[in-house]
Parts: sequence; C-alpha cells; structure tokens
Amino acid sequence: MSNIIRTGLLSFGMSGKVFHAPFLTAHSGFELTAVVERSKQEAHKIYPHINSYASVDAILLDKSIDLIIVNTPTGTHYEFALKALQHKKHVLVEKAFTATSAQAKELFALAKAHNCCLLAYQNRRFDSDYMSVVDVVKSGKLGSIVEAHFRFDRYKHEIGPKAKEIPGEGSGLSYDLGPHLLDEVIALFGQPLSWNKTLGMYRPNTKVNDFMHVHLTYPKALQVFVTTSLLVANEQAAYVIHGTKGSYVKYRTDQQEAQLLEGIGVEDANYGNEKENQEGVLTTMDENNVKTVIKVPSKKGNYMEVFNAVYATIMEQKPYIVTEQHIIYQLEILED
Repeated sequence: MSNIIRTGLLSFGMSGKVFHAPFLTAHSGFELTAVVERSKQEAHKIYPHINSYASVDAILLDKSIDLIIVNTPTGTHYEFALKALQHKKHVLVEKAFTATSAQAKELFALAKAHNCCLLAYQNRRFDSDYMSVVDVVKSGKLGSIVEAHFRFDRYKHEIGPKAKEIPGEGSGLSYDLGPHLLDEVIALFGQPLSWNKTLGMYRPNTKVNDFMHVHLTYPKALQVFVTTSLLVANEQAAYVIHGTKGSYVKYRTDQQEAQLLEGIGVEDANYGNEKENQEGVLTTMDENNVKTVIKVPSKKGNYMEVFNAVYATIMEQKPYIVTEQHIIYQLEILED
C-alpha cells in the first residue's frame, strides 16, 4: 500500500455524500476511488474520476481499493463487512456497527486473522456540544460526577420509507440514534456495571421502536440516563451533568450536519463552529455555598478527526479511538 488509502463507499446516499465523500476528498491521505450505485450513476457529476459499481460484489473485486466504508442500512453491515474482510480489505463501519455483539466478535476475529483493520465510524465524538461535556467533566470543576443525562431527540410523527422503519435486524430508533448516545457515554465513563432498558412504540402505525431509555449504573454510585425519542416537539437539553461541586447543561448545538447539507466545505473557516449564544452553562458552588454561573464556549467540531484516526490506525498502527470493547459493550445493551 502507498501512503494514500484508496477508498470505496458502499452507498452514495446522504451518508456517502455528506459524511464521507467530502472528508475523503479533503484529506491528503485518502483517495475516494469508487462507489456502489445500484440504480442511478450520479457520483461522477461531483467526482468526475470516481469508479461506479452496480453491486457490492463488484466493488470488492477492485484490487486497488484498500478501505471499504460500509454505510448501508444496519441490517446489511454484518454481511458486507464480512465480505470485505474476506477480500482482505480494511473496513470502516457506520453505526450501528452490527445488529448483535456475536456478529461483531466474529468480524473482529476475522479481521485479526486477515491482518485487516476493522473500525467503527462514530463521528458524534467530535460534535462541539459533546466535546464541551468531555472537557468540563475532565476538568474536575464538577467534582465527582453523580448523575448524567444524555438525550438525542427529534419530532418525526410520520413513518418514513427508510430501512430503519422496517422491522428486522438493526431497525428502530434504538439502533439509529441509540448508538451515538451509548458510544458517547461509554467513551466518557467506560463499561457500565449494569443497565435497565425500556423501548416504546408510540407513533400511530409504527412497526419499530421510536423511544428508548437506558439507565446505566457505574462505580461510585454514578447514575447515567440515556434517552432518545421521535416525539419531542419541545427541545430538551442534550446533556445535563451533576456533580458534587456543580452542574453543567448543554443543548444539542453542533452545526456540522447542517453545514454539510448546505454545501459548506470542511475546509471553510466557519465549518464546525457553533452559532452565537449557544454556550453550555456551568454552575458551581464553593465551600461557602456561593453560586457561580458561567457560559462555556465549545471547541470547534470536526468530523475530520475520525478520518485522521482511521489513517493513523491503518498506516501507522496506532490504536483506534473506538475500541473493540467499546463496540461490544454498546451492542450488548442494544441487543438486550
């Protein structure tokens, strides 16, 4: 392999156009080489030199490709990642990684046997709002954390046509937005001691869950609550953290997805910056019970960090940011 990772996308829908292609083309270590387009061939209109294949099997026969990005519906992840590893490709898999932890363990074992990198795409670790939570928690300003609430909500009353709305492996809101929240919790707090999960189906005629709540317990009596719903019309705080010295509240404010959909380039100076007046609020109490309230500006969000990490792992053998155990913990909760 040269110092350029030649990459193939298994889909050129929203995720391919928005979350992968712009970064692959902007990063000097990657080449967007090929894409699977099962019906319309449109990728060449944006990327004139790209190769378009009509099937996954066809793109996997391209020996020039080093890395395959599995960005198809969750129910296909296991099958397509398995095929890619059998062709001795490195593989980057979107959330949810697979439908079960057993599938994930099998894929990780095969990757090791073929000396391939099998990696999870968890871009929300580089949202500006979540990064501010990590900074505040690790700063110690809250003292010992005793309670944490993570939410990811939308209002979507209608039943959409996508695969996540069709009953089957990896469908439903729990496997759609749940992996983002669980990955963030596990990245920050580690493996839970125990958990209790509630799923709900509340939209008229829904065939899959559209509500999930998970209560996770941790050492030192830390209680973590994860909630996601498709019936939240009034936005709630995305992160509420309480500790022995104070509290931190942050709304979901990351701009990257909206900017990418608007066509703002990843190299634009404003890319990843939050809008004004969206700071998190840190409230602390001193030993005399004197309250201090300050606004905490967020770091610049940047999904390019995912691709920096992928490159460093494949080309420099550095440990990947999302570990195999992170994925197994997450899937054990989702499949339970």
